[in-house]
Amino acid sequence: MTTSTRSAARAGTPPAARLRAGRAATFAYFALNGFLMGMWIVHIPSVEHRAGISHAVLGWLLLLLGAGAFVGMQIVGPLTDRFGARTVVPLSAALCSVTLFLPGLATHAWSLGSALLLLGFGNGCLDVSMNAHAVQVERDYRRPVMSAFHATFSLGGVLASLVGARTLAWGWHPAASLGAVALLGLAAAALAAPALLPTDGSPAPVSPTVDGAAPARRTTPRRIWLLAVLALMIMLCEGVANDWSALHLRTVLDASAATAALAYGAFATAMTVGRLLADRAAGRLGPVAVLRYGAATAAAGLTAAALSPWIPLALAGWAVFGAGLSGCVPQLFSAAGHADPDNAGTNVSRVAGLGYLGMLAGPAVIGPLTRFAPLNLTLLLPVACCLVAAATAGILRTRPTTTLPGDVGATA
Repeated sequence: MTTSTRSAARAGTPPAARLRAGRAATFAYFALNGFLMGMWIVHIPSVEHRAGISHAVLGWLLLLLGAGAFVGMQIVGPLTDRFGARTVVPLSAALCSVTLFLPGLATHAWSLGSALLLLGFGNGCLDVSMNAHAVQVERDYRRPVMSAFHATFSLGGVLASLVGARTLAWGWHPAASLGAVALLGLAAAALAAPALLPTDGSPAPVSPTVDGAAPARRTTPRRIWLLAVLALMIMLCEGVANDWSALHLRTVLDASAATAALAYGAFATAMTVGRLLADRAAGRLGPVAVLRYGAATAAAGLTAAALSPWIPLALAGWAVFGAGLSGCVPQLFSAAGHADPDNAGTNVSRVAGLGYLGMLAGPAVIGPLTRFAPLNLTLLLPVACCLVAAATAGILRTRPTTTLPGDVGATA
């Protein structure tokens, strides 16, 4: 009997009900994270205006958001392994909620930069800890459930766009709307916390000592770094779609601003729907097939979009690109978490950290490349990343310590 089963039995709750509650709580934290970050994105123009900074300065300050997230991910990963996701996730959600309020108070570049650094840190902590708990839920379910959590994150962002649009239309001050959301976030973090799954109480293995020396420091396995590099490539592709899809239609195909906006809409919608279906695909075909054929499909979709002379085909290409990418990152996070249950948080933090850097680097890399080639041809860089991911998807088949849910007997 597992520790979680014993805990559920002591509480008088059937294990299945306890597991369902843990899964629902994980959905809540993913949706909360998407909602919090979506509210920040919606308020970027008003915060920029209040701080009195230019677009160029904002671009530099946004790097602090990414830096804070990266640092938070690396710190909270080992903390999650030590204290358990049930303890770290609610605290991270509370931190992310509180720091969301800070950009609304910024009136100068330095105060906004400090606020973004702290917001990024809180977001990074929540990102890694909730993914570590998602791995625990998936392990207990014994079937793929990770992609659905990531889809919920996207839905949280959609909700934020609707709520943010309404508060902006009412003329709310950024501090008022972000402060209200921060309070809601604190309440949601507290309400969902009791349903999180207990952590396995078995102690983590300790490295042997030699001649009384201190235990050797555990190093991150080479396979985890390979998964992290793949995450960097895939999330670089997502970053390119976020920042360049609309500009591609606007500048290359001379689409109207309204039509060009549909490019990102097609990508985001297809990605959300794909993530809702990816768990079923991973359960039937295995994670290797989801990554291999998903990345190959994404490469075909973006190639069609980049080389198409027609707007409808380009829109369809961006949609196929999103559908192909949708299930890739969840498979990488899941593989990292299941590779070593005692160090799931640390391993997820490595993969998520490099992946986040890729998402930031993607838009930044495409810009300089447009000096040497047309924008549509520079999009062949993320196509190449997708092809590399498809070719190396077999890395998911190697399972040193545990079997990935849904990968039993997979031969893709």
